Amino acid sequence: MGSRSFPSEGQRTAKAELSQSAPLALKLLVAGGFGVGKTTLVGAVSEIPPLRTEELLTAAGVGTDSLDGIENKTTTTVALDFGRITFPEAGLITYLFGTPGQERFWFMWNDLCIGALGAIVLVDTRRLRDSFGAIDFFEHRGIPYVVAVNLFDSAPVYPLPAVRTALSVADEIPLIQCDARSRTSARDVLITLVEYLLARRRAGVLPESSLTRSSP
Repeated sequence: MGSRSFPSEGQRTAKAELSQSAPLALKLLVAGGFGVGKTTLVGAVSEIPPLRTEELLTAAGVGTDSLDGIENKTTTTVALDFGRITFPEAGLITYLFGTPGQERFWFMWNDLCIGALGAIVLVDTRRLRDSFGAIDFFEHRGIPYVVAVNLFDSAPVYPLPAVRTALSVADEIPLIQCDARSRTSARDVLITLVEYLLARRRAGVLPESSLTRSSP
């Protein structure tokens, strides 16, 4: 997968919107099912040592947390992941909050989504059914999101239109492939989300006040 710079040649309008004196600060969420790669993506792209709340899997998850397809997983996020990446050429700072994946920790999502402008829903093709909870969460709260299919080495690869149909994701919502381990690939997912948010703002769907600039 080739590297992208932000903004790309075709996004000069987006660059003009962002390139002002005070940086634009965005709170973005990284969500998805259990073991889908949220912690990995935040850690891969963050320019600071990421904050992680990983704990060893215990007997508490037996019968609750399905390990089908991820039998080698030994840890899990119990609160959140946090990272930051700056796009200086665009005057943009993004703060990333990774959500816990297990359903028993979903009550934390309501607090994590406060002030969030957009979200990335990570998908594992071996466990597509685990993606519906995150998609429904953001749709019901009106939080814009993009879908990123994490290309696990052992996972089957399906055409993106087939994945879109399986997840019942609307055509206007960006859906891309990624490797959550790769900084370049994870960065491309973030760029896709930011471009989508800017397009929604230009269309009048996203309030102007929702994109705020941090203090100099």
